[in-house]
Amino acid sequence: MLSYPAAIPLSTRTLNHLAGLIRRHRHQHRSRWRRLGPGRQALLALAHLRNGDTYTRLAGGFEIGVATAWRYVREAVDLLAAAADDLSAAMRRIRRLAYVVLDGTLIPMDRVAGQKPYYSGKHRRHGMNVQVIADPAGRLVWASPALPGSVHDLTAARARDLIQALSRDNVMTFVDKAYQGAGGSIRTPFKRHRYRQRLSRGQKAVNRAHARIRAIGERANATLKGWKILTKLHCCPRRATAIVRATLVLHHVEAKRHAG
Repeated sequence: MLSYPAAIPLSTRTLNHLAGLIRRHRHQHRSRWRRLGPGRQALLALAHLRNGDTYTRLAGGFEIGVATAWRYVREAVDLLAAAADDLSAAMRRIRRLAYVVLDGTLIPMDRVAGQKPYYSGKHRRHGMNVQVIADPAGRLVWASPALPGSVHDLTAARARDLIQALSRDNVMTFVDKAYQGAGGSIRTPFKRHRYRQRLSRGQKAVNRAHARIRAIGERANATLKGWKILTKLHCCPRRATAIVRATLVLHHVEAKRHAG
């Protein structure tokens, strides 16, 4: 088998953070000798999450078995997911912002048994619905646990208590037309219906301004899917939430480096 070096567009800070979690976990459980040390296991997991490298490719590159590569990645993902903020912790940061942008994104996935709940009619593909919150600069603040792709964005936001939490703290939140009827502090664009066949000039101007704000929030979706593992999931749908939470933790570690 041929091998070659590859780069992972992440900092040493992120590698050390994950390696530290793995090292503490091994110490707490008095883990026996492993084929890879904490640093190498962290590098393996980052290659999978950021570059989307398959278990077979990782096994060949790190000279371990495919099952061992799968086990190491799963352990690292679970450690990261356990360290992720829940909604109440995220709200402590969100309530200090001038406003936020809330948007739903679909994480594509392979077809599975009983696939109907995972099929999104809007996107015409199978996947998981994740609600993403961005700050006024378009930076990723928080991502919700995943729900099946057939769940409507407003239903998903309510199921994850996002609408209630944002309205309770009176956080100005800009969303698209999928969230019509959310109420509270949620701001949706004007929409035509049978009692309003045409929008006025003022309403169209408001919609244009609203769209410009929401467009900035799309950067957060792009940031989340910059982790190649989330371009298409090849795992059990029940693992989607742990993977999203793990990537969110790594993103914030990397973002702190840029913030100094």
